[in-house]
Amino acid sequence: MAAVMTDAPPAPRPAPVAAFAAATLAPAGLIALAALAGGGWVWAALGYMTALTYALDRLIAAFGEGGGADGEAEFPAADALSVALAVVHPAVLALAIAGTCGATGLPGPARAGLFVAAGLWFGQVSNSNAHELIHRTRRGLYRLGVAVYVTLLHGQHASGHRLVHHRFVATPEDPATARAGEGFWAFLPRAWWGEFRGGWRAETALRARAAGRGRGLHPYAVYLAGGAACLGLGLAAFGWGGVAAHLGFAAYAQAQLMLSDYVQHYGLQRARDDRGRWEPVGPAHSWDAPQAFSGLVMLHAPRHADHHLHPGRPYPALRITRGATPMLPRSLPLMATLALVPPAWRRVMDPRLARWQARQGDHGVVTPGAGREGCEGRPGSGRLSRDG
Repeated sequence: MAAVMTDAPPAPRPAPVAAFAAATLAPAGLIALAALAGGGWVWAALGYMTALTYALDRLIAAFGEGGGADGEAEFPAADALSVALAVVHPAVLALAIAGTCGATGLPGPARAGLFVAAGLWFGQVSNSNAHELIHRTRRGLYRLGVAVYVTLLHGQHASGHRLVHHRFVATPEDPATARAGEGFWAFLPRAWWGEFRGGWRAETALRARAAGRGRGLHPYAVYLAGGAACLGLGLAAFGWGGVAAHLGFAAYAQAQLMLSDYVQHYGLQRARDDRGRWEPVGPAHSWDAPQAFSGLVMLHAPRHADHHLHPGRPYPALRITRGATPMLPRSLPLMATLALVPPAWRRVMDPRLARWQARQGDHGVVTPGAGREGCEGRPGSGRLSRDG
């Protein structure tokens, strides 16, 4: 039988891990130099995390949106980069605290520039990397991700994200899903406290079900004690100025994480089936952004729909399915900035949301208050489990 010839182009390849490494580690080096030497290094670091990222997003075509292989074993270098970023993170944090609080002798404007640049790196790179690690199935990688969140005084995200957000995303049961018309500043306290409380309740319920099995410390004891220890180290090394700088960086990073949740699920809701249960999570329940360079910097966090469908899929393999997933009009960092001004955000996003809902036949509109259906899974899967 003759072979059938086609003119179909080859499937696009995923971005190489080396590209992620260059995009994420280069600003870490600039921030370290800025903290120690000041001067032009401060503005280079700030420019990298803002203007350069925006410009390269406009200039570079998206890497293969079809993704690649699924399993962790297919991307050993991806986990190696995540470990490297997690190891670099506390050093960058310590240097940023030292520079911001004045311990390295930087003048006021340079300290302000360093704070913004480093805060953006913690919010966009460290948060994204810790998120990757808490979804890994290997216990050591998971704990490394928790440790990064603890240094940012946000350890509870490891519980709230996996056990609450992934189970109830795009329903009224999820505090991290923004309601249509809800401004970010109203969403922020509701989401932060809802995540803290929801994660606590989920972890406590898991411990109750595992009574008598020697589960050790409650995870929230680790989160709170670890955060207090980090602040204590800052106090010992840099005084109260170091504590203030650390609190500032933690608040900055946490706000960016909340902004990501706000933007990536704004107004999207799952329907209930004829038995009153939430429909399965699908590609229609997250806003995606395909921009190439900010995707590298954030370890493909903007490919959010595929992450919710496959929480354990390594970041180089995450896919974008155009047509099945609602798309943001600009990159995730730009849309997060827009969300800081709720009237401007609503002018841009509410018509887009209405068009998407109309296209979906209003399947995204649900009545609040019913259904707590969810799946249980293995440690690190992003779904409710006895472990993690």
